[in-house]
Amino acid sequence: MVGVGSGGSLLVLVITAFCFFSSLVAFEVTYDNRAIKIDGERKIILSGSIHYPRSTPEVQIFVAVQNEMKNFTTLIVDMIKRENLLASQGGPIILTQIENEYGLVSSSYGDEAKSYVNWSISLAKSFNVSVPWVMCQEWDAPEVLDTCNGWYCDQFYPKNPNAPKGWTENWTGWFNEWGGANPLRTAEDLAFAVARFFQYGGTLNNYYMYHGGTNFGRTAGGPYIATTYDYNSPLDEYGNPNQPKWGHLKQLHLVLQSIEKILTYGEVRNINYGNMMSATIYDLNGKRACFFGNANETNDRTITFEGKKYHVPAWSVSVLPECHAEVYNTARVNTQTSVMVKHSRDSDEAPLKWTWRREYLEFLKGHPSNKRSEYFRDATSATQLMEQKLVTNDSSDYLWYMTSVDIDGNDPVWGKEEVTLQVRTEGHILHVFVNGRHMGSHRAKIRSYRFVFERSVKLQHGKNTIALLSATVGLPNAGAYYETIKQGIVGPVMLIGTNNQAKDLSTNKWVYKVGLHGEAAELFRDDAPGHHNWLSENLPINRSFVWYKTTFKSPSGQDPVVLDLLGLGKGAAWVNGHHIGRYWPSYLAPEDGCSSTCDYRGKYNPNKCLSNCGKSSQRWYHVPRSFLRDEGNSLVLFEEFGGNPTLASVQTVTVGKACGNAYEGNTLELLCQGGRVISEVKFASFGDPKGNCESFETGSCESPNSLSVIENACVGKESCSIDVSEETFGPSGCHGSIKRLAVEAIC
Repeated sequence: MVGVGSGGSLLVLVITAFCFFSSLVAFEVTYDNRAIKIDGERKIILSGSIHYPRSTPEVQIFVAVQNEMKNFTTLIVDMIKRENLLASQGGPIILTQIENEYGLVSSSYGDEAKSYVNWSISLAKSFNVSVPWVMCQEWDAPEVLDTCNGWYCDQFYPKNPNAPKGWTENWTGWFNEWGGANPLRTAEDLAFAVARFFQYGGTLNNYYMYHGGTNFGRTAGGPYIATTYDYNSPLDEYGNPNQPKWGHLKQLHLVLQSIEKILTYGEVRNINYGNMMSATIYDLNGKRACFFGNANETNDRTITFEGKKYHVPAWSVSVLPECHAEVYNTARVNTQTSVMVKHSRDSDEAPLKWTWRREYLEFLKGHPSNKRSEYFRDATSATQLMEQKLVTNDSSDYLWYMTSVDIDGNDPVWGKEEVTLQVRTEGHILHVFVNGRHMGSHRAKIRSYRFVFERSVKLQHGKNTIALLSATVGLPNAGAYYETIKQGIVGPVMLIGTNNQAKDLSTNKWVYKVGLHGEAAELFRDDAPGHHNWLSENLPINRSFVWYKTTFKSPSGQDPVVLDLLGLGKGAAWVNGHHIGRYWPSYLAPEDGCSSTCDYRGKYNPNKCLSNCGKSSQRWYHVPRSFLRDEGNSLVLFEEFGGNPTLASVQTVTVGKACGNAYEGNTLELLCQGGRVISEVKFASFGDPKGNCESFETGSCESPNSLSVIENACVGKESCSIDVSEETFGPSGCHGSIKRLAVEAIC
């Protein structure tokens, strides 16, 4: 699934079907009330969202402007047709989407919303793409498919009785935020949601995200959405399988594909066992498939079906392709859990050597009343406080607001004592300078972006300059009228003297300068003018508004590359001129809210199963190997708050431990990465082991041969495969319980 656009603007989205056809032969895509039909045959659709700008930096994106929606959509559709990508042209695109979640905000727009939806549908139909159009989360959309977005969509049913049940955004996790803990949606819960969706008639499931990737440059939405967009997806930020989620879903997909005909053509019968326990039987000419679903959050169930007992754990679904033997249960994970580790650069390399430059701030010492200065040639002015987006046009995170005020030394209010400077801003960060002196900085708290900055200042007789640097960290990207949400210094800006007398500077003449001097000078480029001005002596530490530069060799091998920036404050990073995104490792997650255990049972929300409390909300930053050179690479940091660049390092990411967990009757596969082999087996037990990866313990019974069997099968190999049975391990001595194998191996 490929998406272009964002919530609240017209969106064109396509679902591709590379799995169906390998040759460029035209095929017809239609639908009925059961499924999408390809050349008249009902199909189960399993797909995943990948936003290519987050995955492949060379791919450019387009920006849709409100009054140019038709032109933008036409551009995309024409491009698709020109490249023969539609199914009717022999291409892989089987569905297209117009708009995104407009139904969530349409009530705010009244009758205009209905007109807009109808206009969007008419526009979409006018393109004659010969594949169905989708409009997700829009409950009054005639002539297109309405679909569901969310964590659970088993209870969704389209309004159109002739449309199939589709899930266009199955949220595999959640995004990271600056100042927030790390969200986790378990493999068990995600698989439960998928299996339950198909149990109740769903036939189209698309994961959002399947690979989240990285918000390179300034592309992160927000506010305060982090640079990582890992999203806890089946493929992690770097493209590695996120185990066990990736493998657990793969096994479910294989089971669903094996019963595709029965699910899409079979007659359906439901049995309600009460207390959130149900069975669904699909029957096609005597061939059957069954789902046993237990939506109770706490209680396991044992049911009797056709004279045989089946145990179904709480919050799980069992799938029985022939209705007599369970082959998959969403709560029983039989795949590897990978523990990822970071490795420093090759041991023979010397520490990074840094050079530096200060951000140009000399202009702060004298208010620019005209544009004679080269730096202020493109500055603007107004006798009001202007909204930040309107001035920057989203070309930079930074905007200078500068004014001056004359103080009479004989004035009894303003000329004798310190006064209070008060600035009201809509965020997200404010740096304050008076007469060239830095008076302090302040940042908004996560999800609370409005604040008032107050500081006592001593004004001089005559002219005083006040310079306010406002910085945004992502812009609003959802909700009704989000384009009207103000950013930057909205005012008032006040000087408060003795007896609380005040001067309101909001209607002063303000000069506006977009961006930083270093941005304009492109200091992040290798061939930037003035390269000789970088200094190598007296490296400043914990100083704000400093540019740092170093070089490094590309790490050997093919493992993903990251920057460890713990020790830095906040800023932006470039590698070989490529903007790898904002960094903010100094913003720590709250100390509370996390738990050492995570119960997959019960409905997921972004505050459930949090980790990383009290630690940096993002420490590591992805550097795609496509950005790197074989030899020397440049790394440039702009440090806004102050930090220590000597603590930064270049590292690689790989599988450090492979933990296995599989129930009897399954096959456990263990795999290291990047050519590494299994060097040691720290734990192995076949029986009823307790605990989780890195904390396994032997239970009340086990096969005494467990460790030796795994060592013989796996040590010295990059991968190994083990049948989980007493035939492999010998008698376990376990009676009356489901036996499983737990393994912890070192790569």
